[in-house]
This record gives sequence, C-alpha cells and structure tokens, in this order.
Amino acid sequence: MRYFILVLFFPLLCAAQQEKTTRILFILDASNSMNSSWGKQTRLVGAKEVLIQAMEMFKEVPNTEIALRVYGHQVPITNDIQDCNDTKLEVPFSIGNIDVIKNKIHGLIAKGATPIARSLEAAAGDFPDTLSRNVIILITDGLESCDNNPCVIAKKLREKGIKVTPFVIGLGMDLSYLENFACIGSYSDAEDKDSFKSVLTTIIDKILTRTTVQINLNDSFKKPTETNVTLFLYEAGTENLKYTFTHTINRYNNPDTLVVDPNFKYDLIVNTLPKIEKKQISLIRNTHNTIQVDAPQGFLKFSGTATAAIRVMEKAKYETINVQLTNSQDKYLVGFYDLELLTLPRTYQRIEISQSKTTTVTITSPGTLELKSIKNNVGQVFIDKGNGLFEWVFNLDEKLLSSKYVLQPGNYKVVYRQKDQKSTGYTVEKKFKIESTKKILLTL
Repeated sequence: MRYFILVLFFPLLCAAQQEKTTRILFILDASNSMNSSWGKQTRLVGAKEVLIQAMEMFKEVPNTEIALRVYGHQVPITNDIQDCNDTKLEVPFSIGNIDVIKNKIHGLIAKGATPIARSLEAAAGDFPDTLSRNVIILITDGLESCDNNPCVIAKKLREKGIKVTPFVIGLGMDLSYLENFACIGSYSDAEDKDSFKSVLTTIIDKILTRTTVQINLNDSFKKPTETNVTLFLYEAGTENLKYTFTHTINRYNNPDTLVVDPNFKYDLIVNTLPKIEKKQISLIRNTHNTIQVDAPQGFLKFSGTATAAIRVMEKAKYETINVQLTNSQDKYLVGFYDLELLTLPRTYQRIEISQSKTTTVTITSPGTLELKSIKNNVGQVFIDKGNGLFEWVFNLDEKLLSSKYVLQPGNYKVVYRQKDQKSTGYTVEKKFKIESTKKILLTL
C-alpha cells in the first residue's frame, strides 16, 4: 500500500456562465491501512498534520468553500467483514467552516475499508450545484478494496456531462502501481512527507490561482525536448528572484506545469551554457500559459589520459562560459565555440556543437621538462611554431636552481644567461623536444 493524492476537477457545464465560486471537497482515507508507519508517524497522523496545515491556505480566500468527506473511519475491518458503504460527508460546504474541518480531521481514527469508487460517486452529490468550479482532492494510501471500480465511476461521471480531470500524487509508489489510475487521469508521485506537503500546496495553488505556465525549451526542430536545467524567474527589470525551478519533462513527455503569480511581469534566465535570457514576460490570468524558448543543445566531451582544464568560450568572444576537465562531458547550446587548453603553452581550437550530438576533443598527454643549473639564470622558454616563428611560453624563475614544467608536445628552445653576468654576449640558446608522457632533463 502506498500514499497518494488524487485531484478531480468538475468544470462548469455551461462555458458561457462566469465562474463565481470555487468549491473544494477533500476526501480523506481513514481506512485501517492508514495505521501503517510512515517515517516516525503513521500514514494517517502524517496526512492529518499536512492537511490541517493546508487548511490555513483557505482562510480569507474570497469565493471559496471547503467540505470534508471521510471513508473507512466508522466501521472496523476484520478478516471476514469490511463495510464498503463506510463513507460520509462529515463537513458540508459553507463559508467559514475551516476550523470545523480542522477539528474533525484532528479526531479521526483509521479503522475500516477503502471504498474509493463509492466515495467518488457519493462526492458528486456533495456539491450544491454544477455552476461553480467544483474540485475533489482525494487523499489515500491504497487502491480500491471493495467491489466497485473507480474507472467505471469516472466513466459514468463523464457520461453525465461532468468532465473529470484528476491529478494523482503517489508517495513512494512505483509507476506500475500509479498507472492503475491512468483510467481516471494524470498522476505524479512524492517520496516523503515533505514532498507530500509540497505537492499538496502546489495543487491548492493551481486551484486558487488558476494561472499556470509551461516553459518549452525547444530543440533545433522546434520541439520542446530540452530539459534538466535550472530556471530563474525574476520580477521584470529587478533583481527580485521570485521562482527557482529545475526544468522537468513529465510522464506525458511534456514540460511540467508550474504555478506562477500572474500579477507580475517576469525576466526568465535559462541556465544553459551559455545562459539564455528572455525579458518582460506577461502571463494571461486564469489560463495555461506557454513560454517558448529556443534552447537547442548538444554535448562537448574531452578525453585524454592526463588531467587538464579547458576554457570554453563562445566563438570570437573572450568571456569564459565554462572550464571543463578532461574525461568530462557538458551540455552546450548549438553553435561554434573557441577552446583554450589551460596548459603550457596555451593551445586553441574552434569546434561546433550540433543538436543532441557529442563533439569529442582528444587532449594529447603532455611531457615534463626538468631544468637544473649551477647558478641562477634569467631567461625565457619559447615554442617553435615553424617558419622561424617562436612563441613565448614562460619565464625562468631566477631564484630557482631546479624546476619542473609540464609542457605540450612540440619543439622548444630556452634563451638565457647567468644572472650575475653583465654582458649580453653571455646569452645561451638550447633547443629541446617535448614528447607526450616523456620526461627530459636539461642542464643550464
């Protein structure tokens, strides 16, 4: 047995009529299985605590009425008998009944069966009319234990002209268990009590705010397949961070739905490499909004036997967007990038990132130069670029008689003189070659 929340929406039958009141019916499972442990508490104790806290969200909310139906709390279940009619509307809809509902929840004891279908069927009659926005939130830890089928009840409700759109949040359930509710509608899961509280709060926010958002991170084919990146939503034109989300593709392969306050304009930052900014976003109240962002991405991988750091920049720009190590892989927006290998000497390369593909750059293993001298020297090391061109690599440390340097393979020369010699004529040149993974000793 597991723990989940099921949310059913009964919208207006007449679309032309304006919604004035939102009515939310909580159906709480108080069957015997709710006595099972859930962390340091039983399932019922934990559920009651979260639900009582959630009731505070409805205080002073205009045009909203709450009711409570409970099942499994009147007749104890035995090995031979279970009462499948054990479901009761404990607190009917009215204004200002939040404390009554909290007191009723507080005193509940888990006893009996799990008549989900009969509770849903009875709940349809708990609402005074169909002219309001009617919502059911079902909190339960298991599947139907009686002979009725919730799928059949949901079908009957739809046949009566009542559209049922549930949200199922399962605690610690595997997908095969959750999919028992696919006949009723959508579902998601939570792992612990904190997750349960968060999910319940999100559902209530959706019901009360009725303004939702999905952010489509589109690939090169304009399909919203990109995901798993942090999103920041700021109040437009300010540094006031309002929301932080990890972008998620839900079980239906769509960007997940977010609840966002429609009273603000927003600046969106998508923390890809490099980041994407979209400013002055307005939301339409009481509807589902979609924000389109072009974010096609591919992968850059560095391979090699030695550890090295590579600076990644956008093409022809000097700002560092990432420093990546060998034998690592990161995701970047599609396009061209300049790479700087942070070794001696610096080496540069331009590469292209393509949609969903991995660009692999192999880093050649360096060699080691060891310098020894009897006296202190001043001088510089250069790499031979060919055609008589030499590029500076580093200066000798005039205080050291012995030193080691890790260098990329190539032909080099060191130009130096002893520090205490006062004539340019004492300048000395020595050529040497660095080979991958090999060490050489050079005496000055």
